[in-house]
Amino acid sequence: MTTSSESPLARRLADLRAAGRPALIPYLTAGHPGPAATRELLGALDGLADAVELGIPFSDPLADGPVIQRASHEALAAGMTPAGALALVAAAPASVPVVLFSYLNPVLQYGPEGFLRDAAAAGASGLILTDLPAGADPALEAAVRASALDLIPLVAPTTTPARLRRIVAGAQGFVYLVARLGVTGASADIDAGLEASVAAVRAATSLPVLVGFGVSTPEQAARVGTLADGVVVGSALVERLGRGGVSAGVEFLAGLRSALDGVRSPIHA
Repeated sequence: MTTSSESPLARRLADLRAAGRPALIPYLTAGHPGPAATRELLGALDGLADAVELGIPFSDPLADGPVIQRASHEALAAGMTPAGALALVAAAPASVPVVLFSYLNPVLQYGPEGFLRDAAAAGASGLILTDLPAGADPALEAAVRASALDLIPLVAPTTTPARLRRIVAGAQGFVYLVARLGVTGASADIDAGLEASVAAVRAATSLPVLVGFGVSTPEQAARVGTLADGVVVGSALVERLGRGGVSAGVEFLAGLRSALDGVRSPIHA
């Protein structure tokens, strides 16, 4: 069984789990719809979100659907860089832990050692490398685990039990369970097999299990909150930010927060 690290992210999730409160973690693309907007929204998250995923824009975001792809391309066109994303982390309030969401290439171009050092100095609590399968680069994975950042894995609903055990063996912070196959994006329904998928991950790890990919309404968030330790909401938020700016994003998050506050998540000490 894996155990939680002592990062601010891990402590926040442990407190929520003990209270039976499902976590809300929004995803933002750094620099979309502009650096000032990202900075403003990060500053408004206290009381709305329990942590935040900040995506580092990349030119070939193959795991993302059209909404986040477009946001990533717009942020890159406006000059956002990994260093710029870390500057946004540094400006964010310390009360909301930040998880960096990146493809491997930007980290390699930055230099892994320098990236981990600078991300920790900026105040980041975790890292998701979406296109780095567990075990593909043991040296890099070990470096992340040895840093101040939690190494957070993605788990698909089709992951076999043996593979799942290998993935979570080196996990920290939480396990990100993908609610459905395919790329990121809003979905009309939550997969009927989600309860079984959550149970399978819980059987392999003591870490909190958060569900993302496709959660787009307060009703879906509440449903997931009764099964898992929390939800990650990305495309639906990014789309609203693109259309209506920070005020639209805050309004959307307030609806999700209210829905999640009305349910209790399973307590797994």
